[in-house]
Amino acid sequence: MADDVIELADRLWRGEVDTGRVHPVGHVGHMAEICDGVAFVPSFANVSAFATGDGLVLVDTGSAPLAAHVHGELRRWSQERLHTAVYSHGHIDHVFGVPVWEEEASAEGWPAPVVVAHEALPHRFDRYVLTSGYNEVVNRRQFGMKDLVWPTEYRYPDRTYRHDMDLSVGDVDFHLRHEKGETDDHTVTWQPDRRVLCCGDLFIWASPNAGNPQKVQRYPKEWAEALRRMIALDPEYLLPGHGFPVIGADRVRQALTNTADLLDSLVDQTLALMNSGARLDEAIHSVRPPAGLAELPYLRPVYDEPEFVVRNIWRLYGGWWDGNPSSLQPAPERALASELAELAGGPASLADRALALLGEAVGAGEPGAGGGQNAAGEPDVDHILRLAGHLAEIAWLAAPHDEGIQRARHDVYAARAERATSTMAHGVFRWASDESLQA
Repeated sequence: MADDVIELADRLWRGEVDTGRVHPVGHVGHMAEICDGVAFVPSFANVSAFATGDGLVLVDTGSAPLAAHVHGELRRWSQERLHTAVYSHGHIDHVFGVPVWEEEASAEGWPAPVVVAHEALPHRFDRYVLTSGYNEVVNRRQFGMKDLVWPTEYRYPDRTYRHDMDLSVGDVDFHLRHEKGETDDHTVTWQPDRRVLCCGDLFIWASPNAGNPQKVQRYPKEWAEALRRMIALDPEYLLPGHGFPVIGADRVRQALTNTADLLDSLVDQTLALMNSGARLDEAIHSVRPPAGLAELPYLRPVYDEPEFVVRNIWRLYGGWWDGNPSSLQPAPERALASELAELAGGPASLADRALALLGEAVGAGEPGAGGGQNAAGEPDVDHILRLAGHLAEIAWLAAPHDEGIQRARHDVYAARAERATSTMAHGVFRWASDESLQA
């Protein structure tokens, strides 16, 4: 049982199991000893543990709902006290396991564990308190967790560092390095004797979470640079914050290189369009990851999507305006929707056309008028559903209390959610689908 996660990782790498079925964000399993003195617990956010002469060192501690599970799994491996916990970054699924270990330390009369993190991490916790309501809404929507309550109390680190930090516990040495990628407070932990690298969420067995539509800025270019610095360490074991261990220097190098290449390509393509004076719309619909990379078992868009990364690159280098002059100082959405609906013959006409497009997409038998075709001359279902979404949304904004329009919007977004490959898109479309019938 303890080796299941290692076997599963190998099968995923070989393509024998699909990450769409065994999702890297959310998999919970049993502890496995990766190598002598190093254990790994797959959880909603993974936890890596190192045995030392003075107790355990953990990289990440897990989420509040799974903290007891992580503690129990590690107690099957070692009875030593927790000496130090390193936060790879401040996302709440990584930093809420410490209290379980602190309670144990108090009961056993042990010294309390020490928490180490980058100096930007406490500012993240402060921001989470300021935006607790917003974070509660967007995370309910993203993960479909309608009862999620966003925390407002956090276990802040005892020690912080700026650029890098050498940490010795017992007879084991660690090197901590700050990197920017998914967050601005990431810590990469390198244990040189065993050649074990804990990378946080800089690698998650999915297309990098560098675009998340509802969260703060990501840093794709710096992310790729961080991955290349990680490659230079020549790790034998890569223990990520989500997903599964990557074992073997060749596999680790390949995984990190391909991820960096994907990010570099998205950045280069988007910047080239920005530098040519293009609008964001052109970038969204023309930038694509290099052929073959998005289909790799560990880079499929099952959590985030390259299209969303393009938007984050635009926001980082160009600001929030998309280049469309009408969107600079826009009319209220409902006012614009009412005007368009009147021109179209009423909101119901728009809803009917949305449902007709939905029928084309579901049938996908013949190209529909205005629906669009792909390169093979077949119906472009994604294009058709995008148009249906626009029309259903305009109709609903113009007449939000019309039951027929509510049902049309529900059906269109339910179909979009069903077709979505990523957690991000599925969550937003499912939320909109449910919202349609709540008036």
